[in-house]
Amino acid sequence: MTTPDITLYTYGTQNGVKISIILEELGIPYRVKQIELVKNEQYEPWFLKINPNSKIPAIVDHNKDDFPVFESTAIAIYLCENYDPEEKLLPKNDPKLRSQVIQWVMFEASGIAPAQGQSNLYCRYLPEKIPFVINNCAKEIRRLYGVLNKSLEGKEYLVGNKFTLADAMSYPVIRGHAFSGVESIDEFPNLKAWIERIDTRPATQKGLNVPVPDIMKNPEKLEEYGNLIQSYFKDRLNM
Repeated sequence: MTTPDITLYTYGTQNGVKISIILEELGIPYRVKQIELVKNEQYEPWFLKINPNSKIPAIVDHNKDDFPVFESTAIAIYLCENYDPEEKLLPKNDPKLRSQVIQWVMFEASGIAPAQGQSNLYCRYLPEKIPFVINNCAKEIRRLYGVLNKSLEGKEYLVGNKFTLADAMSYPVIRGHAFSGVESIDEFPNLKAWIERIDTRPATQKGLNVPVPDIMKNPEKLEEYGNLIQSYFKDRLNM
């Protein structure tokens, strides 16, 4: 396999660190370009050529004619397809296992991430707090956590009892449950143990600190990011 030559464009958000975790878990060498969201760097013409949707994360694969990939789920699958010959995170030769991993990856992309994103919006960023909406967001998050908790019964990880892309994509979001309005997950003991288990993985922990120290453990950075998002919605909604 050709030595990878990847540039990661990112920031330390829950979505951004998904890709640095995958790169670290796969042992792929990469360069990091921190996108200064506060300065609206994501809207610069040079970045829009990489991701026309002006979001992080994104990558450029310099070994493949500077091929850009955006959207975290697409990036994750791309990296595994091209740079995971040992099938560490995504099975290639077992169609059923491969399908199971991708199913859970899509569960995160279509369920967990949007649910927690909505909760962040209504709990953290909008000035008007609407109890019905906030409670409904928390209820949906707990429902999704219940699905994961049941699926983790008697297992250490979601698929094949080993750490895969299914775990790598959900973990960065779920570990931020308190930020999304679900203070405690004691009612989901299997899920809680799963988080604690992944907490001990050195490569994952290294990925959480790219390109800035773990934002969920850095109050100053978390506040900075929160203020950025509040400003974004204030501008968009003319509040």
